[in-house]
Amino acid sequence: MDILEKLQILSAAAKYDVACTSSGVNRQGRRGSLGSAAACGICHSFAADGRCVSLLKILQTNICVYDCQYCVNRSSSDVPRAAFTPAEIAELTMNFYRRNYIEGLFLSSAVMRDPSFTMEQTLKTLRLLRQEYRFNGYIHVKAIPGADPNLITQVGRLADRMSVNIELPSEKSLRLLAPDKTKHSILTPMKLLTDAIVQAREETRLFPGAPDFVPAGQSTQLIVGATEESDKSIVRLSEGLYKRFGLKRVFYSAYTPVISGHPLLPASKPPLLREHRLYQADWLLRFYGFSASEILPDGNENLNLAMDPKCAWALRNPQFFPVEINRADYFILLRVPGIGERSAQRIVNARRAGALCFDHLRKIGVVLKRAQYFITCAGKTLETGRVPPALLPVKLTETGEAYQQMNLWEDGPLALRDEANV
Repeated sequence: MDILEKLQILSAAAKYDVACTSSGVNRQGRRGSLGSAAACGICHSFAADGRCVSLLKILQTNICVYDCQYCVNRSSSDVPRAAFTPAEIAELTMNFYRRNYIEGLFLSSAVMRDPSFTMEQTLKTLRLLRQEYRFNGYIHVKAIPGADPNLITQVGRLADRMSVNIELPSEKSLRLLAPDKTKHSILTPMKLLTDAIVQAREETRLFPGAPDFVPAGQSTQLIVGATEESDKSIVRLSEGLYKRFGLKRVFYSAYTPVISGHPLLPASKPPLLREHRLYQADWLLRFYGFSASEILPDGNENLNLAMDPKCAWALRNPQFFPVEINRADYFILLRVPGIGERSAQRIVNARRAGALCFDHLRKIGVVLKRAQYFITCAGKTLETGRVPPALLPVKLTETGEAYQQMNLWEDGPLALRDEANV
């Protein structure tokens, strides 16, 4: 099998792994090396179908000894199989980089032979890229649960970000659908990475020339909708992972049905809006100071698909409102629907020069369509914001006109117009 055939198989197999487009780490180019990484994001190119592409995203192999029922690459699945050698991945990455197609590599893998052998192949790949090819760009790799901790540690010294995928939200689901994996085998390398990251940061603080270890941090991925866990259990799990392991991101991936015949797997995929709401809830956890119990209190097992989680929280807590824009502190402002991190900071900065009104808020970037029902400016409420509490849920779930992209060919191709009539 030639390398192009392998690329077609293993890039298609990698689409189920979620990749971030921001590198999360700053590293300038160096003399004698190729590439760089920027925390604000990676330079993007576009595929023929319009997708924004920043990383070469492939599997090392889709040959797997595990038989996870939710996975298209499980050992019992009848799919084309392939495996890259470390040299092939290194050469592919450099060729793509030199053509300005990518700025980095996202490398995952099925478990070939055993976890340690798979991790060893990843280590050989990264050594080739970093040491032989002097590649200085962004690299995100997966740590394989059950692999030798020493191998994971060596990979961490060469990668920018690593992730250990939890995949299913509970130990019970793992036992039913992925019996080769255990909660312990997944959390052990996650704890190893956390401890090594903290130690490396402390060493860097004391000795500026000390080597980095996974400088962009670690992440994980959860499959949503493959099992019956509620949104509450998923949000609580994410909160626990952020607190215990200091993760940079938890990625949520809507389950894609695969032909396995397992009675516990759903025949259809969950609504993508559920994935979107989980990301919104995750944002509230990480940046807005919300707890999982606030986002989904007792009696609320799943997120409201018709309303974003912050609006839903605001409706459940009317005693918190209205918020006076000219007096509320930054963290109170963050709780107001329609006010984000940037607009909250702009409000705090702008009101030092004088009292703010609703026109000021529009210029600052506050989404008054939502915020107007929960705020006052100098004690005054916007006229359109005076709505009876019973009507607020309706107002906050209004979608307005159903917009469509303009179709130039609805009535057939447009004829060329005379310049005089343009």
